[in-house]
Parts: sequence; C-alpha cells; structure tokens
Amino acid sequence: MKEKQSVMRIMPVFVLLVFMTGCAASMASIITTKATAGYTTAIHKDLVSLPPPERKIVVAVYKFRDQTGQYKSSPQATTFSTAVTQGTTSMLIKALEDSKWFEPIEREGLPNLLTERKIIRSTTEEYKNLQKEEKSLPVLPPLMYASIMLEGGVIAYETNLVTGGFGAKYFGAGGSIDIRRDQVTIYLRAISVKTGRILKSVSTTKSVLSRQVDFSIFRFVRLGRLLEVETGLSTNEPPQMCVLEAIEKAVHDLILEGTIDKIWNLKNSEDIKSSSIQNYLKEKEEEGKLVAFDKKSNLAKEAETKDSP
Repeated sequence: MKEKQSVMRIMPVFVLLVFMTGCAASMASIITTKATAGYTTAIHKDLVSLPPPERKIVVAVYKFRDQTGQYKSSPQATTFSTAVTQGTTSMLIKALEDSKWFEPIEREGLPNLLTERKIIRSTTEEYKNLQKEEKSLPVLPPLMYASIMLEGGVIAYETNLVTGGFGAKYFGAGGSIDIRRDQVTIYLRAISVKTGRILKSVSTTKSVLSRQVDFSIFRFVRLGRLLEVETGLSTNEPPQMCVLEAIEKAVHDLILEGTIDKIWNLKNSEDIKSSSIQNYLKEKEEEGKLVAFDKKSNLAKEAETKDSP
C-alpha cells in the first residue's frame, strides 16, 4: 500500500517533466532567429564539386514554373494557396550559377531589361543634344545571346503517397506517431537554340516527409482528482526546399548526361573517370536493375493471369 502511494506521488512529477520537455521542444521552434545565408540541400555539394567544363555554356531560362495546378490540401475548407512554390525559375537560375558549368542570362524579366536599355539610349541622346558636342559617347553593348535554352517545370506534386502511424495506451497514458509522404517531380530539358533540337531531357523526384508525435495522460490520481495532460510535436519538410533539391539534382544529372553523351566537354578529359561520374553511372545501373525487376514481376503476373482458369 505504501509503495502504491509513493508511486502515485511520483507520477504527477513525472508527467509534469514530460509536459515541460514537450513544451520546451515546441517553443524552441518558434523563437525568432537571425536571417541565414540560405538553405543547403543534400545534393548541393555534389553539384558544386563537379569537374570543370571546357568553357561555360550560356543558357537562357524564360520560365520554369509550377505546371501541376495543385493546391494545398485542407480538410476544413477549400484553399487557394498553391502546394508548390512559384519561384522555381529563380531556383533554377541559382542552381545553374552554382554549378559553375552555365552562364545564365536574364530572360524572365526581359521586358524590364529592354525598357532600361531604351532609357539609357534616350538619356544618352538628350545629353548629347544638350551639350552640343560632336564627340562620341560610349555605345551601349549588345545583349548576350544563348546557345542553349532550358525548359520544363514542376510537373507533379502527389500527396499522401504513404500514410501510417502507431499508437498505444495503457491505463489512460499513451502516445502515437503519424507519418505522411508526398512527392514532387521535376522535368528539365536542354534545347539547341540554332536547330531547336532537344539535346537532353532529365527527370528527378523528391519525397516530402511529415511526422507528428503525440503524448497524453488521462487518469484519476486519487478520488476527485483528475489528471489530464496532452503534448505533441510535428516536423514537416518545407516543400520549397524539396523542390530546390529536385531542381539541383536535375541540373546535376543534365550536366553528367551531356558529358557522357559528349554534348559538352570537360576541361580535362581524364575527369571522365572522376568519382562523381562513376557514382552517377552506378546509380543509373541500379535504377535499370530495378526497372528490369519490375518488368519481370509484371510479366510473371500476366503469365499467372493467363494460366488461371
């Protein structure tokens, strides 16, 4: 009896500690912090460490946008917020610049650029007329043109591909874990400006993971005294960061695919044996084996279906 009373006395303290820990973890995520330089994805290091090119490729990106039309899922009401960020063009240009392989030129804001150049020309002419001098003023240099144009976009955002969880309760105390996996798909293609031929096309996918952990206690401590405690914590991968990682992976694969097919050349031909290219070839080989396995399993299923009465 005494042991039971001691346990009952310790229980509220234990519950309070658990509750305080959960609150501390939840509050830590909403404390204001300073602005940082930016998010670094898991593929960024591989992208910036690729072997250098023979010369940088001038590329133009007019638009690389969300083509899914997907809105954020909400069980309460209809929402008009898009599930995918609308700044994918800026993300692609940043990835191209970071790769050290491409020299992107401004095309998304081309009307604004042309307007500014018109202002420069008109201002130069007015200054020349006011000064009444015959000396020549600096000529506005021509715009750069691209040899390759990049097209594509975010073509799919699938929600609830995998959902699940686990929970347990015992004498009014317990917890649960819920998980969810979404998926974003990117397509990117390189087009020759002179001929219009599609040089290479690649696609990448990235999972968006979400997790929620809950803990609760609901029990009578003693007669007339009810204890009820609830705490929880959820973590969600930012969709825009997953889109950024998929874009950087697409740029990474496009560079290596073009190198393997000799669409563009390396600065040092011996770099074709570098670890980054060899790892990519192994990755493609593993994907090929997976596809072959799926084909065999599908053929086996078709054969069983035909043989069955």
